[in-house]
Amino acid sequence: MHIFKNTNYDFLRWRWHALALSFAIVVGGIVVMWTNGIRKGVEFAGGTVVIEQFEQPVSVEQVRAALEQNFGQDLIINVFGDPSQRQMMIRVPQVGEESGASLGTTAAAIDKALASASLQATRLGSEIVGPAVGAELTSRAIWAVMLSLVGILAYISFRFQLSFAVGAVVATIHDLAVTLAFLSFFEYDLTLNVIAALLTIAGYSTNDTIVIFDRVRENLRSMRRDSLSHVINVAVNQTLSRTVITGGTALLSALALLLFGGDVLKGFAFTMTVGVVAGTYSTVFIAAAIVSFWRGTGPTRAAARAPATAAASQQPTRRSKPQRKARAS
Repeated sequence: MHIFKNTNYDFLRWRWHALALSFAIVVGGIVVMWTNGIRKGVEFAGGTVVIEQFEQPVSVEQVRAALEQNFGQDLIINVFGDPSQRQMMIRVPQVGEESGASLGTTAAAIDKALASASLQATRLGSEIVGPAVGAELTSRAIWAVMLSLVGILAYISFRFQLSFAVGAVVATIHDLAVTLAFLSFFEYDLTLNVIAALLTIAGYSTNDTIVIFDRVRENLRSMRRDSLSHVINVAVNQTLSRTVITGGTALLSALALLLFGGDVLKGFAFTMTVGVVAGTYSTVFIAAAIVSFWRGTGPTRAAARAPATAAASQQPTRRSKPQRKARAS
């Protein structure tokens, strides 16, 4: 299926504009994270999360006033689900013992504090994570992201060339940085669901980039005298329909989860939505720009290893015909 036919857009013309836009977003995200910190979910920060359903409509301010005296001002209170259900999600940093009968001490204390303030509620569920578990999950999440980037660099270096590998890794880091920036802008918590979405984005972005790089490598065989910028632009235009269709379908799925998936999946869906857009954008602009910076924009003298070897082996065959004619004369 082809949406675009015989396109000839000069994508590399806008590489500096794209890099400037990405730089502004990432710097803005760093400033927000430096100022407000990274909001961590209970899995990483440790704490207790309870879902309470109130018998009468109450406001977030009423619930906060009832709990601040016992739990301090670090409470996070959000309306959970449909507002008509009168449910709220309450997170406090304190946790009880990580084993034994006192595991739910904090959750019970929340129920008691609400009852003391004449806020009748029923606890629908709770989640408790100790600080030791949170620190271990943080370490594993960082290692998972780092090892995935190293694996991407090693695979593409072996399968293609080092310049292509560096472009793909830079594009992937760009996607993760932009997504984290938007998570900070919209004050989403960093949870295990978000980490899963970030790793999914890394794989999606890499796959999309490899498709274009594979077409670039094929074009290097037949366009060896053209500039590298022209070869890359041709490859991006040739795969433009595939990029738009793949990115569009993935984006529609992510938007469906964001709109109808509920509060539990909202962080995952938002991360996927931003990541799909950033991944498609970086494949077209960032990854290709890095390769052009690395190898220059002159004639493509250094084509892929396999095509160069094949072209060299064909040269004696082409010259053999004139030599036979000369001998015959």
